[in-house]
Amino acid sequence: MEDREGAVETLGLTGLFEGAYAGRRVLVTGHTGFKGSWLALWLHALGAKVAGFALPADTAPSHWLGLDLGLADETLADLVDRDAITAALARFQPELVLHLAAQPLVRRSYRDPSRTFAVNVGGLVNLFEAVRACPSVRAVLNVTTDKVYEPPCPATGYAESHALGGHDPYSASKACAEIVSASYRRSFFQAGTNPTGVALATARAGNVVGGGDWAEDRLVPDLVRAIAADRPLALRNPGATRPWQHVLEPLAGYLEIGRRLLAGEAVAQAWNLGPATGDVLSVHDVVQRLRRHWPDLQVQSDAGPHPHEAPELVLDSRAADAALGWRPVWDAGQAMDRTAAWYRDFLRHGHGDSVGDLTAYVRDARVAGLAWAGG
Repeated sequence: MEDREGAVETLGLTGLFEGAYAGRRVLVTGHTGFKGSWLALWLHALGAKVAGFALPADTAPSHWLGLDLGLADETLADLVDRDAITAALARFQPELVLHLAAQPLVRRSYRDPSRTFAVNVGGLVNLFEAVRACPSVRAVLNVTTDKVYEPPCPATGYAESHALGGHDPYSASKACAEIVSASYRRSFFQAGTNPTGVALATARAGNVVGGGDWAEDRLVPDLVRAIAADRPLALRNPGATRPWQHVLEPLAGYLEIGRRLLAGEAVAQAWNLGPATGDVLSVHDVVQRLRRHWPDLQVQSDAGPHPHEAPELVLDSRAADAALGWRPVWDAGQAMDRTAAWYRDFLRHGHGDSVGDLTAYVRDARVAGLAWAGG
């Protein structure tokens, strides 16, 4: 652990976000998952005191276990257990809660809709009630998804003002989570209504890629497993388009929103954090890009039948650009190349360079002069 901490300290990362996270007490729910583990790594690099609340890592390999980060506090429990989340907040006394814990898979939501709604809606209510009982909390960011919108997708992409909806149980549960968040913001968390004045925002990000994702029924992990097993990759919907982005892109947005919430800025609302319009690629396009790194990859069609998945998703993120100074650093090609490099290292050596990816991303953000990077 000492070597990892020393490496992080020499990266020059602690000056990001104007020192907003140094010494801050931040609770990350879902820290054992793909995005949550990357977020915990970044917060650790920023000098935050990080606690985690999540189920044990449920994939093998696990990015979280591979990082081997020390936490100020950790609770391995289910979000549907209201007593557990209440006790975790009472013990750690966080200033900021970054909520990523969820049942995040569309196809699993068809198999188990009851569990999906219980975690993504009921678990969120449990968290908010725990926040109400914890006077240290000043801000909450609830991470939802780009799938919260009612189709069809406009040509310009879904903006934050578009109607909420959802065909599959996962999408519907996250649309519900947005409505629950708005209700708690108005009913309990707005300054003047609640003496603690908790600031609550939501963030809707696109399809993320990056090293360390081992979830089922996701394109890149499925591709890597196919390569490792020397078998063809089965594609369900090669023509489906998604707003692909590297995992560090939305995390930068989450951290910037969190910084501004803690500073008392008026950002307690919903935010889209998606890639540029030109980076909305089809599944086929993504596979072709990754084939540059694995030219022997074979692909076959999996015609199904399969449950419904949205054929097109595009986010309009102009509000985040204008108000937060947030915009993508890496385009889709760079995101895929970074992702492939991580998995190639993993297949060769049993690990990927997550700290190296974080360092490169921060460097490139500073070169671009982005506001959130202190450029």
